[in-house]
Amino acid sequence: MIVTFLGTGSGAPTTRRNVSGIGLRFLQAGTWWLFDCGEGTQHQLLRAPMKISQLEKIFITHLHGDHLYGLIGLLASRSLRNDDAKPLELYGPPGLERYFRAVMETSPVHLHYPLQIHTVHEGIVYEDDERIVRCCPAKHRIASFAYAVEEKERPGAFRVDLAKQAGVPSGPLYGALKRGEQVTLPDGRVLDGREFTGTPQEGRKIVFSGDTEPCQSVKELARDADLLVHEATYAQHDKELAVRSGHSTAHEAALLASEAGVKQLCLTHFSPRYENEDSSFTMGDLLAEAQEIFPDTLLAEDFLDVPVKRVRQRAGE
Repeated sequence: MIVTFLGTGSGAPTTRRNVSGIGLRFLQAGTWWLFDCGEGTQHQLLRAPMKISQLEKIFITHLHGDHLYGLIGLLASRSLRNDDAKPLELYGPPGLERYFRAVMETSPVHLHYPLQIHTVHEGIVYEDDERIVRCCPAKHRIASFAYAVEEKERPGAFRVDLAKQAGVPSGPLYGALKRGEQVTLPDGRVLDGREFTGTPQEGRKIVFSGDTEPCQSVKELARDADLLVHEATYAQHDKELAVRSGHSTAHEAALLASEAGVKQLCLTHFSPRYENEDSSFTMGDLLAEAQEIFPDTLLAEDFLDVPVKRVRQRAGE
């Protein structure tokens, strides 16, 4: 999986950063999901490695414009560019469907694909054979949610050497053992597939905070995540601004990541006040503030790719 940032600024776009939009790419499947869709997200996609036709799901964290105003245009472009576009699912807080219907009634767009809108509540919002998406309330000025994408555990690697030693004939029985099933050999022996696979492989976990003050619910959602993408709109010396607007500082995001036991932290949603290299506090200072608490921190920038790799299982395990 690769996290690709399409917009990393806050409030309004700048010459360096667009407003919020984050892609999660599933390379093996050739598909991707979008988290938030600020104005101009579809323009950012023209410079990104994802294709709008391969977009499967959109998750909206909250209904502030810098996370939402690009949605209708993106949905329309997906239809105009692809007459045979696949179905799309849209997830978000209460009010999202009402917003969508109101815009469509005023400026209708005919979508050439089925669109299903889901109103999210705390807990599991999506599940398939490979992954689960959970959400929890964040702490912002309006209803806001954080999302966790969790892969399910995979069976361990199949031990062909053990199967050969047991005299299992190659073919369909190998597949059954690999799936962990019980099989009966021609000589009547019953074998348990779990004895022919290595240690199960844990799935990866990626968490997207959306806009939030530091809060317990997001910390618990992020527990042991491989990657936490957390907003850091302000520096700690501007904490008063963060409290007033319902945002986090880099210091606070790093502290949360440390307490949650995540492996890597990526900060985003930056105030433009730190972009000027001549200012008293720069983006480099923001990074240093976070790394002092949580060393494995990086700052997102538009079009940055952050791969989240699966831990490879060693032979014989």
